[in-house]
Amino acid sequence: MASRLKPKSLRGVGAENVKFALRSMVAQKLRSFLTLLGIVAGVATVISMVSFVVGFNNAVTDSFSSFGTTLVQFQKYEPRFGGGGPLPEDQKRRRDLTIEDAEALKTLGTLSRAVSQERYLNGTLSASTTVKTPEGREGSGPTICGTNPDYAPANNAFVKDGRFLVDADVRHSARTCIIGPELSEALFDKRDPIDREILVNGRAFRVVGLLEKKGSFLGGGADNILLMPISTFDELWPQIKNGGNDTIHIATVPKDPARMNDMMDQEVAILRARRGLKANQANDFAIFTSEGQVKSFQQITSGIAGAMILIASIALLVGGVGVMNIMLVSVTERTREIGVRKALGATRRDIAMQFLVEAVSLTGVGGAIGIAVGLGIPMLVKVAFDFPAAAPFWSVVLGFGVSTAVGLVFGLWPALKAAKQDPIEALRYE
Repeated sequence: MASRLKPKSLRGVGAENVKFALRSMVAQKLRSFLTLLGIVAGVATVISMVSFVVGFNNAVTDSFSSFGTTLVQFQKYEPRFGGGGPLPEDQKRRRDLTIEDAEALKTLGTLSRAVSQERYLNGTLSASTTVKTPEGREGSGPTICGTNPDYAPANNAFVKDGRFLVDADVRHSARTCIIGPELSEALFDKRDPIDREILVNGRAFRVVGLLEKKGSFLGGGADNILLMPISTFDELWPQIKNGGNDTIHIATVPKDPARMNDMMDQEVAILRARRGLKANQANDFAIFTSEGQVKSFQQITSGIAGAMILIASIALLVGGVGVMNIMLVSVTERTREIGVRKALGATRRDIAMQFLVEAVSLTGVGGAIGIAVGLGIPMLVKVAFDFPAAAPFWSVVLGFGVSTAVGLVFGLWPALKAAKQDPIEALRYE
């Protein structure tokens, strides 16, 4: 008889312990809720942070990739995020990059497919510049750039309708422009903008091209833009060309994407030679690459994620201590029950497993709730702010695994304490 009952007991012990743990949680709702808060907070924080970091990294990658993954851009100052405060003195002393530098890269470089000269309107000049139609419809703070025909291949910019700039536009300082879809909608609503007139600070320009939509990133976008010949730009704002500011950016892309680094090395050598830099002198210009900016952003998000995971770990530690305390209380409350079970033949292993399963069940429920909360928060953010938060499957598995591990670790001591109870003393406990 015993041999037939033993397998049944082994099969049923796990399920019975889980059921008992759940009944105990229902019976002690408030105590269980307070105990699980740390577990829920920790697991939810881990999953939410992973979702936000993955979404942010994807958005950054897509944003920079929209300008071409092989883009290499030279500029006067180092790239800075969010303004970055005052410029370092060594950068202030740098000489301007010039159109002649760009032409030298175009002429002497053998690996580049396009060399784009780009001058941007910024600061107070940008704020005071108006772009509107003769009827009075006005654009909302578009980016204004003077450039050449190589802008399109260098920046992965494609014309949806009309044409792009040509060499003749630059040679003759033509009053022609290409606009982005956001600016087009602001100025012309749903009408075709091609061959229509717009006024830039009161000067008439003819729209010859409409760019394809690129989308936005963290509130900024590449679709609210106006491109004009760089020669025309210099006629309208000569103070930018001669003002000693960050006057020109030179964007280049290789003929062969696999040789991007070779192209960059060649172009750096050309610029260093033109600027008379010695071998032991550092570059007096900045180099911007899409790959480099993506890595910089990922370092920032990794640091933020690390800090948040540390906070989540503290919450899990607090939750684990809470689980251990409630299980120790449970062991004390059920001392007589332990004595009865041992008197009926339960082994130390049976008692230990009972309390360990209860601890794991308790943290497992907390983990499940934490997963639901951790998935729900990114979904709400995605709907409310159109942010591409995405929780990978491994983060859900990690969250549940961590909560289970907390139950195992912090439930072990109470389980062993219960298993070591002397059955005689336990039966006498009141």
